[in-house]
Amino acid sequence: MTIGADLVEPPDTGNRCGLGMEQFHHPRPVCLGDRRRPCPTPQRGRLMAGLTGRVLELGAGDGVKLACYPPAVDEVVLVDPDPFLRAAAKAVAADVPVAVRVLHGDLARLPVPDASYDAVVCSLTLCHAPDARATLAEVRRVLRPGGELRFYEHQRSGIPPVALAQRLLTPLWARVFGGCRPARDVVAELGRTGFAVESVDRFAFRHVGHVLGVARPA
Repeated sequence: MTIGADLVEPPDTGNRCGLGMEQFHHPRPVCLGDRRRPCPTPQRGRLMAGLTGRVLELGAGDGVKLACYPPAVDEVVLVDPDPFLRAAAKAVAADVPVAVRVLHGDLARLPVPDASYDAVVCSLTLCHAPDARATLAEVRRVLRPGGELRFYEHQRSGIPPVALAQRLLTPLWARVFGGCRPARDVVAELGRTGFAVESVDRFAFRHVGHVLGVARPA
């Protein structure tokens, strides 16, 4: 399957979204407030292209993705349990045109009302959530009717020897990268939790399998 029309490349933004640093899985040094900071990869720009209304983003990363939200987004509410990453995101939020609120919250118990968001963005979040099904149940709860989930995640390989290597590597990988589980089958988890995957693009980035796509509650 290929990426749907709503995930086409965004217009040129002076290369703001063309280079850079991937979302963090756990705290590490960030140059807060540096206007020359690297921005997300083109995949992150595609992840957010065409979004409108109110958006909930799960997982702050280093916050640089906030620069890629289109102007049709009225507000971004970003939830992360880690105070270091929330601080990094707040530093970036002060310099983007979209209104942003950064909240403390558990991914399995989101601190927002039912049916309150037009879209939820998960970027390298479901692959390291302690309980992916609980997180996806919360995503269903907070989406408005007709709302969508945009996801960009690590994904288990469809090649058995590679999938086995991912499973063997997971304990060490998870310790180094904040609980990330590269062997998790995120697409299957979406189906098991009542989402219909409308589009998905599978690709390797830095030799690790990823998926980028759109899903809606079935």
